[in-house]
Amino acid sequence: MRLVNIRPTRRVAAMLGATPLLLLVLAYLIASASRHALNPADKILPTPEAMLSAMRMLVMLPDAMTGERLFWSDTFASLQRLGIGLGISTISALLAGLVLGLLPAVRATLGPLVTTVAVIPPVALLPILFIVFGLGESAKVALIVIGILPLMIRDIAAHVEALPTEQMIKAQTLGASSWQLALRVALPQVMPRLIHAVRLSLGPAWVFLISAEAIASDVGLGYRIFLVRRYLSMDIILPYVAWIALLAIAMDWVLRQISQRGFAWAHGAR
Repeated sequence: MRLVNIRPTRRVAAMLGATPLLLLVLAYLIASASRHALNPADKILPTPEAMLSAMRMLVMLPDAMTGERLFWSDTFASLQRLGIGLGISTISALLAGLVLGLLPAVRATLGPLVTTVAVIPPVALLPILFIVFGLGESAKVALIVIGILPLMIRDIAAHVEALPTEQMIKAQTLGASSWQLALRVALPQVMPRLIHAVRLSLGPAWVFLISAEAIASDVGLGYRIFLVRRYLSMDIILPYVAWIALLAIAMDWVLRQISQRGFAWAHGAR
């Protein structure tokens, strides 16, 4: 049997997926134990006990200055910024993508602009955003939007443009207007693609969020990571990185479930 025809069951696939993660954890534990055997004060590879002790202070104990539990306040602040940025980008990408995909004149006019903005490194615009919006929340959200919106627009517009021409012709033959083509023909078919675009944008959105928080912020997951790095506090940095990964995985899983349950027809061939 050819390897391309071997399809593992769900249980086997779960075991295969967990194996590399378990091996990575095992390799870290071995390396950490080896370093601490040579130097008990080593900070580069902290032991699980050291990470639990450091995180307990941030998770359970209120901060002396603010009275807040820093871990949860960091998480809430970052998720709030990320949620606003993703929400603005999703709505804007849907509207702009439909317009660019359906109207050739608009696509010819604004398509080059979207393409140009999409190839500009968003982090390079961060100083401009701080000058324009200040050091508050607006600049951080704007960086997320600028970073992921142009690519999402291009993806949605290309998907709409690639819809079968026969559908558009039949709808117009039945008397559909441009609005009806957008709402009744294009919109239902573009929704699964929109969710897929949001899933693909989660990684870059986190990168832009962490970058903005690292430069100008007083709360947030990225702020905390870059604050404690000067003390080589890997016992805090590593759990924070793992927490960000778990949040991203959870968000991706929720979006996948929404797509599969709300638009099952788009996944029928799988």
